[in-house]
Formats: sequence, structure tokens, C-alpha cells
Amino acid sequence: MENIIKVDTISQFNALNNHETLHPLINIVDLSKADIRLNRRVNYNFYTVFLKEIKCGDLKYGCNYYDYQEGSLIFVGPGQVIGQEDNGEYYQPRGQALVFHPDLIKGTSLGRHIQDYTFFSYDVHEALHLSESERKIIMDCFEKIRYELEHAIDKHSKTLIVSNIELFLNYCQRFYDRQFITRDLAHKGVLQRFENLLDSYWTSDKPTTIGLPSVGYCADQLNLSANYFGDLIKKETGKSAQEYIQSKVIDVAKEKIFDTTKSLSEIAYGLGFKYPQHFTRLFKQGVGYSPIEYRSLN
Repeated sequence: MENIIKVDTISQFNALNNHETLHPLINIVDLSKADIRLNRRVNYNFYTVFLKEIKCGDLKYGCNYYDYQEGSLIFVGPGQVIGQEDNGEYYQPRGQALVFHPDLIKGTSLGRHIQDYTFFSYDVHEALHLSESERKIIMDCFEKIRYELEHAIDKHSKTLIVSNIELFLNYCQRFYDRQFITRDLAHKGVLQRFENLLDSYWTSDKPTTIGLPSVGYCADQLNLSANYFGDLIKKETGKSAQEYIQSKVIDVAKEKIFDTTKSLSEIAYGLGFKYPQHFTRLFKQGVGYSPIEYRSLN
């Protein structure tokens, strides 16, 4: 059975990395101060952002397609597991980590909108790769947070700390938008593979055995996290992944409707719908006519 280390509090994370706890709910940690350790899979019960220099050996995150060579940001949401299974090898942690507990942002603007930062659910290989100028901005945000942690706590402390976390995350949102553009060629390949996946889906038995293709299913087939896949498709096409799948369903349905040897219910089941009325509703929303009206018009 895999041995996963659980780290529930910021204090535990600080102790694990040889750092003093300046605030019970947040810290910025220099990972190079940690002791050499065995590879382990770790489950953090708080938000964690690793700023890593691009060296393939560091924390064994692997090296995939990199846009820049100034560092990478890896985002981990509460409850996610990260790291490598114990293989008996030791490594020296490097880089920095911003860690903050969900309790810190409760009742704040950031707390109400934290789910909008979908990159906390991206996979490690979907990291944010920084240019030199972007890295400087990130470091400036870290320095402002560090200053507040080292400053005597007063009535402004929480507001300023949370505001700077939000500023940092908003910059990351911008930088991810940039990355979607600079990696356009790679993403065009994903879009083409997505198209091919959908094309082959309806020529297989999957609609009758699985049902309609879900966003999660498509992302898994393309080896992407559902959130990264959804954000990528939105940036490339202007449609959500779900909307893109639905438009594809309608296109396939338009062709099948011309086959008058099949009833509309048979077509609906053959597309993966559990109930024909759901097919009728989606088709009318997308086309403006019901399937039976479309068949008679054409």
C-alpha cells in the first residue's frame, strides 16, 4: 500500500522544512533550508504554490515542454497529492513555496472567488513556465507577503496579506493566458486530437456503452487535467469544452437525422443519450428546430 504523508497545518509544513512559524495560516518557505529527504507522495490540506527552478532532478517533477528557463510555478489545491513514490532515493528540495490555509481567506473576496483560479487543479506537467520579467513580478509579490509576515501583526495585516495573495494569483492568471498563446502550436495539436477523439467516438460502440462523452473523459483520453483542458479549449475556441462537445453532438445528429430508416429515439440512443427528450431539448436549443422539424424541413 502506498505510503502518503499527510500535512494538515502550516506549522507542520514549516517544521518539515526547518522554518519558524510566523503566522499559523500562511508562510513563504525557502525549500533549500529543508533537510535532504526521501521521495514521498504528500497530501497537503492547504493551498501550496511551488516556485521551482527548471532542473529535472528537483522534486522529480519531470521536464516536459518548457517555454522559458527562469522557473516554473506548480499549484496544488487542498487535498491533492503531489510528489513521487518512495524509490529509496534522496533529494535536496529547492525553490520556494507559498502556503496558505483555506481558513486565512474565509470571509474575504479571495475566499469567495478562489474556485475561479482553476490552475489549482491542473496537473504538475501543466505548470506555469515563467519569463525573467514574470519571475521578477512573482518574487515582488512574495517579498510583499514576506514583509507582512515579518512585520508586527496589526489590524491591517490580514487585509494586506490576502490582497497580495490575490494580486499574485491574478498575475498568474495573466501569465497562464500568455502561456496558452505562446504554446499555441502545442495546443493546436491538442485541439486536433480532441476533434479526432470526438470523430472516432461516434463511430465506435462507446455511445451505447458509456453514453455521451464528458469533459472529464475527453481530458483523461488526452492526458490532461479536466480544468486545464477546459481552459485550453475555451482559449482556443471561445467555447467551453462542454459547449464544444454539444456542438459536435448536434453536427453528428444532423447527419444521422437524414437516415429515415431509424426513428429519432434510435438516433438519440445511438448518440449516447439516456432519454430521447434530452436529445430533442439539446437539438432545439442549438438549431432552433426540433429533430422531427429539422427532418421534415430537409
